[in-house]
Amino acid sequence: MITIIDYGLGNIRAFLNVYERLNIPVKVARIPAEVKSATRIILPGVGSFDYAMRQLNKSGMREQLEECVLGDKVPVMGICVGMQMLAKSSQEGTEPGLGWIDGRVYKFDSNLIPFKSRLPHMGWNTVDPKENISLFNGIESQARFYFLHSYYFDCEMDSQVICVTHYGKTFASAVNKENVFGIQFHPEKSHSNGIRLLNNFSIL
Repeated sequence: MITIIDYGLGNIRAFLNVYERLNIPVKVARIPAEVKSATRIILPGVGSFDYAMRQLNKSGMREQLEECVLGDKVPVMGICVGMQMLAKSSQEGTEPGLGWIDGRVYKFDSNLIPFKSRLPHMGWNTVDPKENISLFNGIESQARFYFLHSYYFDCEMDSQVICVTHYGKTFASAVNKENVFGIQFHPEKSHSNGIRLLNNFSIL
């Protein structure tokens, strides 16, 4: 059962629409008991890092999430700010992150970005996944996905970076450590490529 964590942030309806069209069982979790039956977990996020972490902590679901993800090894995918929350910390705020993947989040250096509208990084951009990554099965290198962010995940282990994108600098647009995945772009807004990726996640 795909379980989408609703802690007050993220485009929950868009994810539901994709999985319902794919005829893949999906539900929304708003309390800890609704997380327990998850076989796949999606942690969406929009807005600032600190606000997202506070909202998740306030939801009461964090302890159950950690039991599922760290204890039972249920696959989880953090999306946009949901990916950044997987890190230890963020330059955007002072709250500690989940720390499920070793890394920290930093703001792009706008001086490196040659476009008039430098930040946020908003719109379509290409991604370059490593070879033989199941999450990207059937998705060509340089496929385009939709981004909206001003901060990037700096992963401590290069081996855990599974996809990169260039915007002023080359940054990790997807990371993976065991059953924990993070993607910076928005698959729910990325048409056929995003649908393919969400389907791939359901069968990992």
